[in-house]
Amino acid sequence: MLEVRKIVHHLEDVLIEGGKPADPPWRMVAVAAVVSNPWAGQGFVEDLRSTILAEAPGLGDIMVPRLLELAGGADAIEAYGKAAVVGVNGEIEHASGLIHTLRFGNKYRESVDGKTFLAFSNKRAGPGTAITIPMMHKHDEGFRSHYLTVEFHIIDAPGADEIVVALGAACNGRPHHRIGDRYQDMADMQTDQTGRAIKE
Repeated sequence: MLEVRKIVHHLEDVLIEGGKPADPPWRMVAVAAVVSNPWAGQGFVEDLRSTILAEAPGLGDIMVPRLLELAGGADAIEAYGKAAVVGVNGEIEHASGLIHTLRFGNKYRESVDGKTFLAFSNKRAGPGTAITIPMMHKHDEGFRSHYLTVEFHIIDAPGADEIVVALGAACNGRPHHRIGDRYQDMADMQTDQTGRAIKE
């Protein structure tokens, strides 16, 4: 089992955006687990899968209930995403391994009845780096109002042999969003979902 050194909660409520009150407030939340890198000190490890299968589901079990509570329940969550940051002694593949498996992502997706994939970031960095979680609407990736990013810092993580695994959520889209959705562009430009012109 991965050693979990700490769990960090992040919550922000934006009350005013662009000088105009946000009604309701724009809420974004995140939960991050600072865990030992299970591949630290082993040199290049060819088989990451066995450890991923053993460890990733348990991380989801720990993190998802906390995130739902912080957001006010599964129904309150409209947008979601995930991130991982490996310490400087690890590979980016180590960070990717813990979050890019359905055994982790589906714990979150299924709990909020999500339909879209979880937007993500993964990188290598030292303590205090920005934990950046991009997000999109859980039901429709075309809703630009929910193209969001929640960002925070953990001053002492990740350590050189640690990984920070994080989940993010937004309870609404950007206040006063007014740039339209992808579907408006598609109709105007007569393109399909891939951006290719529709041939009549």
